[in-house]
Amino acid sequence: MTELVTIASERLTARINPLGAELWSLCDADGREYMTDADPAFWTGHAPLLFPVVGALRHGCYRIGERTYQLSKHGFARTSRFDLTETGADFARFCLMDSEETRAVYPFPFVLTVEYRAEGDVLREVVTVSNRGAAAMWFSLGFHPAFAWPLPGGAGKADHRVIFAEDEPAPVRRIDPASGLVLPDPEPSPALGRVLAPTAAVFEPDVVIWDRLASRSASFGAERGGRVELGFPDTPMLGIWQKPGAAYLCIEPWQGIADPEGWEGDFRFKPGVVELDPGASRSFRMDVRLVPG
Repeated sequence: MTELVTIASERLTARINPLGAELWSLCDADGREYMTDADPAFWTGHAPLLFPVVGALRHGCYRIGERTYQLSKHGFARTSRFDLTETGADFARFCLMDSEETRAVYPFPFVLTVEYRAEGDVLREVVTVSNRGAAAMWFSLGFHPAFAWPLPGGAGKADHRVIFAEDEPAPVRRIDPASGLVLPDPEPSPALGRVLAPTAAVFEPDVVIWDRLASRSASFGAERGGRVELGFPDTPMLGIWQKPGAAYLCIEPWQGIADPEGWEGDFRFKPGVVELDPGASRSFRMDVRLVPG
């Protein structure tokens, strides 16, 4: 079994798996767990990193110019072993570099750096994508944290709410559960103003996607229980998902989205794809603040 890397502050402890540089555990000062139980009856993920695509590709392929490449849903970072390049009591830095294997499915020289830092009651995760090639590269990136539902603190599942920083009246997108592709017709937002009441019924048709997100932060929890406060200043989209009945809720800041149904376009022009110049880097931050009940 892989040995997890542990970092801590006086208020939280985080454990990260070098496989995928994935956050597996986040506990408060009393040792209470805020992450998924990873029940294999539902989903064994914890907080995978989505790169260089978010979601599914039509026919499992994407095109750049005249070349076509095969790539699995959410890309390869989540199943790649990262090198632990630096660590201390309260921080850890992981690195993934392109290889012959990655270039067969993603033809760009890159460095993907993931840094975790425990700062008081906040776990800060910063993902940096660097282009080490001589030509432009294109990518999407997403966070996929799965929080315990219910969170520690004694409140029931029905008492939990997602509260956005801003009103979220824009229509949301859904995917076809069979193909994983974005359906053409948007649906009314399930949020009432700033508030979403998550229920299993909301997620029966799969993930809820805000591709015109107003907020760059949100909280999840109950008025008389614990909660988590998320900040995601660099990602313009958000997915919220669970498998109905599971004891987790995924709140997923995204820079990118699954292919729309019928998409035949060049990956470079797909919604949410980032162009990165040679030698350039771009960072994406997610802060998770624990507020114990």
